[in-house]
Amino acid sequence: MRPSSLQKREAALRTAERQFLATGYESVTMDSIAAECGIAKQTLYSHFGSKRALFLELVTAETVDTSRTVLSPAPRIDPHDEPRTALRELLVGQLAAVLTPNIVGLRRLVIGELPRSPELAAALYEHGPKRAIANLAGIVAELQAAGVLRSADPERAAAQLNWMVMGEPLNRAMMLGDAALPDRAEIEAQVDLALELLFEGLATHPAGD
Repeated sequence: MRPSSLQKREAALRTAERQFLATGYESVTMDSIAAECGIAKQTLYSHFGSKRALFLELVTAETVDTSRTVLSPAPRIDPHDEPRTALRELLVGQLAAVLTPNIVGLRRLVIGELPRSPELAAALYEHGPKRAIANLAGIVAELQAAGVLRSADPERAAAQLNWMVMGEPLNRAMMLGDAALPDRAEIEAQVDLALELLFEGLATHPAGD
């Protein structure tokens, strides 16, 4: 049975991702992608139009899939039922999903292409960090309304929490390579400290009271 148009498209994306991560953006060509996945170059162009358009679709699809893994359905945190535990589970899943070799590798490539293709970074940000922060902001607002956290700008508080969770381990992985990716215990410890700082910093009753 001949592969369908959708199967050819998915095969091309998988092949392109492997080549991009293995050798970098510039060294990959539509010829090399077509040759490896057994698709005519003309067919490849009919699906994507250009290498840059293919890369944009790949980055968008990977980022959306990663977000969907931890944010679909939209997380619900019951303020009256151990919200810290539920928030911990969400953030551990989010950090683990982001800190994979493929996602970190694509992020490196996107940053390298920023001067030539800012739309790649915009897509990654829109479907990744921006969406994650928006979801966290909703949770922070619910916790504030329930009196679990004191009032503060929910979006700013969510952005700070996102950075406390993601910042240091993501920076290490981006700059030091896949060997610097944390294990599960390190991910959980990172999230635990971030939540401790959040709940102490926005406690409704300061420790001295």
